[in-house]
Amino acid sequence: MKYELTIIIDGKGKFLIPGLIDTHIHTMFEFITMRKSYKFMLLCGFFLFLLLNLTKGQPKRTNKKTTTTVSNNFNIEISHAVANDSLRLIEIFKDLHANPELGFMEIRTAGIVAKELKGLGYEVKEGIGKTGVAGILKNGQGPIVMYRADMDCNAVKETTGLPYASNKIVKKDDGSSTPVMHACGHDAHTTWLMGVAKIMASMKDKWAGTLIFVAQPAEEAILGAEAMVNDGLYSKYGVPEPDYLFGMHTAPVPVSLVAAAKGVRMAGTDQIDVTFKGIGGHGSTPQLTKDPIIMAAAAIMEYQIIVSRAIDPQKAAVLTIGSVQAGNDNNVIPSTALVKINLRWFDEHDRKLMIEGIKRINEGIANAYNLPDSMMPVMKMKGWSYPLDNSDTLTDWVITGIKTFVPENKILKEDRLPAVMGSEDFHHLVIHNQKKKYCYINVGIANPALFQTALKQGKQLPFNAHNGDFQVDTDAIPFGVKIATAGLFEILKHIFIDRNSLH
Repeated sequence: MKYELTIIIDGKGKFLIPGLIDTHIHTMFEFITMRKSYKFMLLCGFFLFLLLNLTKGQPKRTNKKTTTTVSNNFNIEISHAVANDSLRLIEIFKDLHANPELGFMEIRTAGIVAKELKGLGYEVKEGIGKTGVAGILKNGQGPIVMYRADMDCNAVKETTGLPYASNKIVKKDDGSSTPVMHACGHDAHTTWLMGVAKIMASMKDKWAGTLIFVAQPAEEAILGAEAMVNDGLYSKYGVPEPDYLFGMHTAPVPVSLVAAAKGVRMAGTDQIDVTFKGIGGHGSTPQLTKDPIIMAAAAIMEYQIIVSRAIDPQKAAVLTIGSVQAGNDNNVIPSTALVKINLRWFDEHDRKLMIEGIKRINEGIANAYNLPDSMMPVMKMKGWSYPLDNSDTLTDWVITGIKTFVPENKILKEDRLPAVMGSEDFHHLVIHNQKKKYCYINVGIANPALFQTALKQGKQLPFNAHNGDFQVDTDAIPFGVKIATAGLFEILKHIFIDRNSLH
């Protein structure tokens, strides 16, 4: 039953205060002769005393059952939305897989993303950093959250034998041709983005804030994120600077697993081209030449000393030669040789040691060949990125969201997942901003049976990224959409207030 207190002042004003205890009390006070100021003071004190005593000792009421029911209904709604769109998304994924495009060539892929976002009501910006796309959906007051997917493929020949396998041959900027395929899962990333964008647009009544979906070019070259920012992502194109950045990457582990860990997760990287100059000539008269192939070969061997003898053995660093290009004919010594180098590092000091070491080795070999200053080797610094360092707080939020769909024992955290030497430029979309909190997670995409077979054969994985046999199980498409949606909804619950409180 309800409690009510009725107060009459000077026989005129009447105030009714309902209570929440299961007792019925009806009390009336009449103040006839007191001055109004004293009446008011006495009433305020009496109200406070009464309310404190009425609630004292009463059990706290909770709506746990109601909250759980609402949460379950919400999860069911997301699951239904994903299931209802799965067949369409899988067909989109197969189409993207069969039609891969290299970095800064993603014209077809970008067009598909832009058309999809426009159809969902997003404000779409195109051609950012050449082929990048951004879709903006404003939905009242709340945090600004950016979700990013990369679109580019690899210069790798596909060997999966899938019905929708890529058989594309692409002409590169240097005029050479190469087979291409999605050997790193960017086709899945792009499909996830479109799936999540649709669900978020259809469930606008469940969240508030601003969502930004970014389809980024040229991640493989570690150039796309910086290209979009430098092209005016936040200025010329008017994309709001996000409070939080969220993204996902495929991992060759079973579809049911998710890796979501705090702190430094991926190494920094540099892509460097070194061109050795020489004097070409006939293969039968090497004494009349300055052979750049021999220079390149000597340099490649000496580069390895940098990591083994200049870097602290307790630190991690990698120097890899990914390509050596020189000459065309058997009997011709060319005039130049190109060496493509990839660096991985966690410490800025180690990065400096490797870059300076490469430069000294190059010049030392050129001097040994008595080359003039005009023929010193040329170093071209290309794509690069800092180590990827996930925000602790933001990662916790994402984990809270995905736990509604993934059991705790299938979420790999930092205690089970050490940092890797792989690299990303995902975070370069925000690292130059005042707000630079981001979270990047990995989602399993391997067929579980295929994974178990690989383990029985003594393999660590059924396939690896950047290899011709890399394949995304189609069950990973709806799974990834569900994970990304859950993460975004959880992030959108939090308004960005104190930057310093978030790691």
